[in-house]
Amino acid sequence: MPSEAQPIQQALPNGVMLNAYPDSIGGKLSDIVELLKKPELEGAFSLFYILPTFFNSDLDRGFSIVDYDHNEEFVSRKDLDDLRTLDIGFKFDLILNHLSVRSPQFQDLLQHGDGSRYKDFFVDWNEFWAGHGVMGPEGYVIPKQEFLQKLFMRKPGLPVLKVRFPDGSERPYWNTFYQEINCRPISPADLLEIPGLTPEGAEILAEIVNEAIESQTDVREVDLSEFAEHREVVVSLVERNREYLGQMDLNARSDLVWSFYEETLRKLRDYGARIVRLDAFAYLHKAPGEVNFFNRPGTWEYLERLKEIARRHDLIIFPEIHAEYGSGLHEEVAQKGFPIYDFFFPGLVIDALERGSGQHLRAWAHEIGAKGIQTINMLGCHDGIPVLDLRGKQGDAGLRPGLLPDEQIDEVMQRIVERGGRIKNLFGPDGRKISYYQVNATFFSALGEDERKLRLARAIQLFMPGIPQVWYLDLFAGTNNYAAADLGGAGGHKEINRTNLSPAEVEAGLTRPIVRDQLALIRLRNNSPAFAGDLELGEGPEHTLEMTWRHDGHRARLWADLREHSFTVSHTGEGDDEVVWEYR
Repeated sequence: MPSEAQPIQQALPNGVMLNAYPDSIGGKLSDIVELLKKPELEGAFSLFYILPTFFNSDLDRGFSIVDYDHNEEFVSRKDLDDLRTLDIGFKFDLILNHLSVRSPQFQDLLQHGDGSRYKDFFVDWNEFWAGHGVMGPEGYVIPKQEFLQKLFMRKPGLPVLKVRFPDGSERPYWNTFYQEINCRPISPADLLEIPGLTPEGAEILAEIVNEAIESQTDVREVDLSEFAEHREVVVSLVERNREYLGQMDLNARSDLVWSFYEETLRKLRDYGARIVRLDAFAYLHKAPGEVNFFNRPGTWEYLERLKEIARRHDLIIFPEIHAEYGSGLHEEVAQKGFPIYDFFFPGLVIDALERGSGQHLRAWAHEIGAKGIQTINMLGCHDGIPVLDLRGKQGDAGLRPGLLPDEQIDEVMQRIVERGGRIKNLFGPDGRKISYYQVNATFFSALGEDERKLRLARAIQLFMPGIPQVWYLDLFAGTNNYAAADLGGAGGHKEINRTNLSPAEVEAGLTRPIVRDQLALIRLRNNSPAFAGDLELGEGPEHTLEMTWRHDGHRARLWADLREHSFTVSHTGEGDDEVVWEYR
């Protein structure tokens, strides 16, 4: 399929990408290195997307970065050297919108307050909204209704975390994602700084205060009895013992933030990065009266600036964007010269295998080629199976249809939920749930734990345009981990598809036909020159799918029956006989 689109910033490397946390197998990156050295995986992968527990982080399984130094608990320099020896390039995340409360920058702010050099590194909520709202009873500005109703939210309530400055004042900072505030218990020794308080009194007062902390009662409202005269000192002491967790939004108007991005991209390059995914980039540009999700033109200005930094360090960057197909946002990003994640593909595959029809999947493959969209695709991943992305959207020019009709999207979601999947939702500014966002499940469980379907899904992925990204747990046909999801708290739905595998489980997995068959197909995709060429899509019956790649005398062909979930893969090298794999 010839491309009609503009050339993009830099061609993505051709090959198959493994995707895992550094501790997903065995417990350290060195265990994954040993797996990749095994003969069963020889030649299977040329890229490795290592998720951000590679760095020092504290929340959201790595996506709340403390700093971009490698996490010595999981990663050693020898691991990186060994992976380079295997000729494996890296993909890393740059979490563009936020840093952890525990980052050196935010800790400096908490310590030095208005005197911190990082005072403008994060978004002071009240300064941002000054003149665009009214001060609320909680000490932060409530934006005017015409501004508030536009805001795109990731959680109920306003995205604010109030922190205490050294002068005793509380300042609200923009916090789009996760937050948590805890107060450490105080000891009687802490209270002995109060003049006239006896050791016995300190014991009693500490017990009263710690009971309030445990019950999450405001110490200002607790009956301190004969110690009431010391309330102000006690409150100050409790506040000093506050512990914050959260992902604090960066202020992209600050030159220091851009210096930080430059320093970080240089560091990722030095680790061996070839590709950098811009996580949460669409939230970075903020302005009163905007949606504050992919504001235009500000977001494009930021992306162009980042592209130039990446070019200086010989890196490919791509923005990670979730939006309905009908919004056309994926196409807009691609036309600006960026690769995109193919978040439409997983739902299309499930629909095709469940209904026995390749109509919509084939149409999407045609569109990728016709518009020259460079993609990275996946079945499962660390996050979830996208569903919202498949929808259409009403715009000024009318309704732009989705990649699937709404009823089929609902059927996909319902099928996954019936098979044990968990749902993640998005929220409006009033806290109202507005839509399901994604369904969390292993891809194998989403397919009803049917090995024939998983094998065919993998074959289709490997023949689709773009870089195939393979989630480690899908490779080993992992099933839903309900215990982990139940124990995971507010974000527990994601843990259903993040089970860490022991070396023994991996060894056993490598003997299973479903694993060995996937590896054979992956090895073909990773090594055949055919996939550097052009894709031809057959026009057979709706229940069949035919995909053929050709390049310099090499040909790779997939023919699949989507009703029976059987398929044939054949390959011919230059001057070689045809090799055929049949899966029935």
